[in-house]
Amino acid sequence: MQKSEQRQVRKIAILGAGSWGTAFAKIAADSARENNTGVQVVLIGREASTMERCTQTRENARYFPGMKLPDNLLFTADAREGLTGADIVVLALPAQVLRSQLQLFARFIEPHAFLVSLAKGLETGTGMRMSQVITEELEEALAMRGVDIRAIGHIPHRVCVLSGPNLATEIMGEEPTASVIAARTLPVAEIVAKSCACSYFRPYTNTDVVGTEIGGLVKNVIALCVGMCEGRNYGDNSKASVMTRGLAETTRLAVALGGEPATMSGLAGMGDLIATCSSPLSRNHTAGRLLAEGVTPDRLGEHMSQTAESIKSAPVLAQLARRHGVEMPIVEAVVAVLTGRISVEQLAPLLLGRSLKHEGH
Repeated sequence: MQKSEQRQVRKIAILGAGSWGTAFAKIAADSARENNTGVQVVLIGREASTMERCTQTRENARYFPGMKLPDNLLFTADAREGLTGADIVVLALPAQVLRSQLQLFARFIEPHAFLVSLAKGLETGTGMRMSQVITEELEEALAMRGVDIRAIGHIPHRVCVLSGPNLATEIMGEEPTASVIAARTLPVAEIVAKSCACSYFRPYTNTDVVGTEIGGLVKNVIALCVGMCEGRNYGDNSKASVMTRGLAETTRLAVALGGEPATMSGLAGMGDLIATCSSPLSRNHTAGRLLAEGVTPDRLGEHMSQTAESIKSAPVLAQLARRHGVEMPIVEAVVAVLTGRISVEQLAPLLLGRSLKHEGH
């Protein structure tokens, strides 16, 4: 383990005060309080007025009105102030703005810090996973600051991803759940897991960053399809079939990219898939239902207060799968709906009309 990896965690900064960023900030603050670690936890948002309101009312009224946040959680709109001295930086930013935000704020991130991605998507244009985007931008920022990367350890080993059945509203209500922290080395994953373990949130660890990320991002597209099924008033048989075959597609892609099959049967695979496909709290599930009800993809923002990542990531995901020779018929069908090549009504006949084959294939 590198010297910097032995450093005691004294401050955790969460960049992004949306629903998941706020929920994770609560987790980290409750962990610090329950375990009496003295760790400072700060949530960094865009608007000073909003952060000031959060400080005064102890709630993020935009996302969780009436749900109180811990007294030991700090709020700021000053990224420099929030990131300075942070040993763990949690990136709670949408996939498509992660790079641009890092380009603005990476210069404030401490060279020794561990980075934790909460985003579940692929970057449009590059097809890169979030851990790859973070690594690329952080290496460039540190090089511009004249930091010797060799002296602080390889950046990819400092980048973690968190994934699992973690619906933010339920977490805010302290309903018990579990998740996975994935890092290239187990000691790093364990440091981050220890910093966010509390009475209602249990983090497990693994070293399969690729599989954990793929599980988290593909399930959004599968949830979009399940939402369409629900909008068409299909029953549980249909939804269970899509979820099961969706998990098979996810596993094929994860393995092709170097991930481990076992990850797909765990919290980052099956666990996240079940929660996202089954719950009306899931924004991707909701987006699919709205599409089935006749709302066009470009009008979803008028009906939803938060972004459904799958709308942007589905076409990129399909391209990634094709590039690696992985067959993903559900993903391809969802993309066909999003691009207007087929209607939602044609979705089921398209999937059921494929040639018969062994389930294992």
